[in-house]
Amino acid sequence: MMNYNIRGENIEVTPAIREYVEKKVSKLERYFNEVPDTNVHVNLKVYQGKSSKVEVTIPLPQLVLRAEEVNEDMYAAIDLITDKLERQIRKHKTKVNRKLRENGNQREFFASNVATSVQVDEDENDLEVVRTKQFDLKPMDSEEAVLQMNLLGHNFFVYTDSETNQTNIVYRRKDGKYGLIETK
Repeated sequence: MMNYNIRGENIEVTPAIREYVEKKVSKLERYFNEVPDTNVHVNLKVYQGKSSKVEVTIPLPQLVLRAEEVNEDMYAAIDLITDKLERQIRKHKTKVNRKLRENGNQREFFASNVATSVQVDEDENDLEVVRTKQFDLKPMDSEEAVLQMNLLGHNFFVYTDSETNQTNIVYRRKDGKYGLIETK
């Protein structure tokens, strides 16, 4: 069962908006034979320029579905988000089923939790690895990692945290700020 956590920033989440979000996102349930218990996190934002941003995150046992969309019309953004999430499910289903076929195993995606009636017409070359790099992880702090990332002109940088000795990743966000991913 999908439980919805819908938050609004600079906008009141009216019953009409809540109902529309739940109606659209619940259509994803058709991809599952058994709908997993999960919390659907929906963040609605309205900016001064009257554009709307919708973010949806659905953590599932085998993957995290996440999409965001900016549009002048909030309802159009919700529609586009649903389309993006459906494409992610189909793409993941294709990837998993292809790996299972290659290994000679015909079990279905999500251990038979996802309906098999999904028609997949994704291009198989979308997932092809075209380059491999190897490098040593130098111990450093997150500030130095951001500097290294900027020096290289990359959008992310993998490093070993000098205090925790864990592998971490810094990345440049769409808003120009930086994010940090810490591994467990």
